[in-house]
Amino acid sequence: MNLFSPVTLGELQLPNRLVMAPLTRSRSGEDGVPGDIVVEYYRQRASMGLLVSEGVYPSFAGQAFVRQPGLVTDAQIAGWRRVTDAVHADGGRIIAQVMHSGRVTHPLTNGGHQVVAPSAVAIDGVTRTYDGKLPYPVPHALGTEELPGIVAEFVTASVRAIEAGFDGVELHGANGYLLHEFLAPSSNLRTDGYGGSPENRARFVIETAAAVADAIGAGRTWLRISPEHNVQGALETDPADARATYLALAEGLAPLGLAGLSILHHEPAGTLVRDLRSSFAGPVLLNTGFGTVTTLQDALDVAGNGWADAVVVGRPALANPDLVRRWRDGLPLNAPDAATFYTDGAAGYTDYPFWDN
Repeated sequence: MNLFSPVTLGELQLPNRLVMAPLTRSRSGEDGVPGDIVVEYYRQRASMGLLVSEGVYPSFAGQAFVRQPGLVTDAQIAGWRRVTDAVHADGGRIIAQVMHSGRVTHPLTNGGHQVVAPSAVAIDGVTRTYDGKLPYPVPHALGTEELPGIVAEFVTASVRAIEAGFDGVELHGANGYLLHEFLAPSSNLRTDGYGGSPENRARFVIETAAAVADAIGAGRTWLRISPEHNVQGALETDPADARATYLALAEGLAPLGLAGLSILHHEPAGTLVRDLRSSFAGPVLLNTGFGTVTTLQDALDVAGNGWADAVVVGRPALANPDLVRRWRDGLPLNAPDAATFYTDGAAGYTDYPFWDN
């Protein structure tokens, strides 16, 4: 397939197969309301086949980062409506990544709310709060009776995302956040029906995806996963266990008919990714690596070899608002400035230039 050819994912028609990855940018203030520069940032990148927003918290307890945007208050919804209106006015498509932090947060980041996780196991490390860097706290282990309330948070946020004009939602099941914490044996030590076996550890993610799909439509619901990524304490170091867990997840998701499964993995042509795609039996988006920059050749390989239906791209899209044109026409790229990835303000955010010829 051609990287620049159209593709249908669920209810969305994409003009090309380049998808902007969800990228934390920390530009929405302490109130979590996207402002003018957030509107401009996403509008600039509307030529991508699909934009996935940065992770957006579904509840105050689920806020992971300082200045992270939310989908909780009316002001946040109104801010996102301005974003989606601007993207649509420039011909783009955008979905919201709904992300619950789980244990990857601190009360001094999430407004004093209780930090929750599948099990009472803290991440070994420090997190950046509004009061500086502090050790991760030991989270509250969610009781079985509390899980429906967490599912409801995802559902409510997803419904509000649609109200805000998003074309769908991507549930964040990757990179060590709450949904991933249920999947990973290092963070899930439960002995109830949501822990222990690979099938049990996959259950909460499947139930959450099913509930969101029922609320907003399966054709507007995506899930992102990162098998064996081993970040933020969500360790999946036993290949056989990881394989069993993610195949159980894919097989449980298959009947739902989701719009897409977005996979972040270091072996895009490997057996695990291939088998997940077969088991999921729906559209697959592929991100070739969190720790490496996806190149044009990487993207061409994914599309040309049919490893996935679309390619998820992070830092090149961050630094090149016109990435589709630059890659299609063989133009030079702007280099991303890592020093401004998580700062506040327009520098390193909305000031990357378009190709001017």
